[in-house]
Amino acid sequence: MHLLRHLLSRVTEDLLLLVLLLALPLLLWFSPSSPAALLHLVDWTTITALAALMLLSRGLEDSGYLARFAAWLLRQEHSQRQLAVVLVAFAAVLSAVITNDVALFVLVPICLSLARLSGLPVGRLIIFLALAVNAGSSISPIGNPQNLLLWQASGLGFLQFLLMMLPLALTLTLLLMLLSYLAFPSSRLSLPASSAQPQLHQQLFRWSLLGYLPVIMAIELGYAPAVAGLVLVCYWLRAKNVVLGIDWWLLLIFALMFIDLGLLAQLPLMQQLASSSLELPGGAFTAGALLSQLLSNVPAAIFLQNFTDDWRALSWGVSVGGFGLAIGSLANLIALRLARQAGLWREFHCWAIPLFLVSLLLGAVML
Repeated sequence: MHLLRHLLSRVTEDLLLLVLLLALPLLLWFSPSSPAALLHLVDWTTITALAALMLLSRGLEDSGYLARFAAWLLRQEHSQRQLAVVLVAFAAVLSAVITNDVALFVLVPICLSLARLSGLPVGRLIIFLALAVNAGSSISPIGNPQNLLLWQASGLGFLQFLLMMLPLALTLTLLLMLLSYLAFPSSRLSLPASSAQPQLHQQLFRWSLLGYLPVIMAIELGYAPAVAGLVLVCYWLRAKNVVLGIDWWLLLIFALMFIDLGLLAQLPLMQQLASSSLELPGGAFTAGALLSQLLSNVPAAIFLQNFTDDWRALSWGVSVGGFGLAIGSLANLIALRLARQAGLWREFHCWAIPLFLVSLLLGAVML
């Protein structure tokens, strides 16, 4: 009974999970499918690859080295403007390695603690961190869930996908660094001389960092389920807290997204809508960017992959779609939730919507 209450509590607290579960019976009414057919809609390669990368990312986070380095980085800067530009660049690079969501979980708590000590206007900084991880993670096949999905669906190699995304990712990151330079004043910061340092776990850091290359190679060779199982067992035996610290519900959410959007894609009306959106100027790029404003970029990628094989345009589109409305990317929602500041949603859109429009124009020109 306790477990059942816990499950019900978690489902009702997670709005996205609740919506996906409630939508499933309705979609099954319009598109009846057997349990086996529903499981077939799930891209298990992507799900298991995401699980392996979540474990490695959590291992890096729990090692303490990322937090120590970020705190050191903050102490080197003397003005709000310098701090913002450096943090935006750091967040962009970090998100390409440990995923956009995990980069936020590392950096946002550090920014909040420093704001309490220095009076830093942290709300705007967190907004720019959210935008930075969306921009930086777009370069890497493992930087965010939609890239992981489209990398697997496209059949491209790791380096091929990275080179495909490189022009857009660099443009978005440089644009955001320029915007952060203009958005923050040059007033000096009064950072504390010292602060509590996180405990370091050298072995955990070494295992997690060195694990990325073989895991990526295994995923590229088609062994994602096997390597995910191996990584899970290794962490369970050597660092059980890493396994227990993973948000496993996120994998359920992605599985449900595959099922719900797969059923949705079977509806004649949605097929017509997808075809119409792909006929807009810019094709899959425009469709991906605009649909992300309605569904978020991960569901948009899951949905549109059924209707196009223009992987470059679609990948660019859903990357740009991470800007604009907060729902465009789950990373935006995570950052705003972690910040917990009144009025921050309004300020977020004051920056993110113009950035979306400019990025949409630049992407269309570069494509």
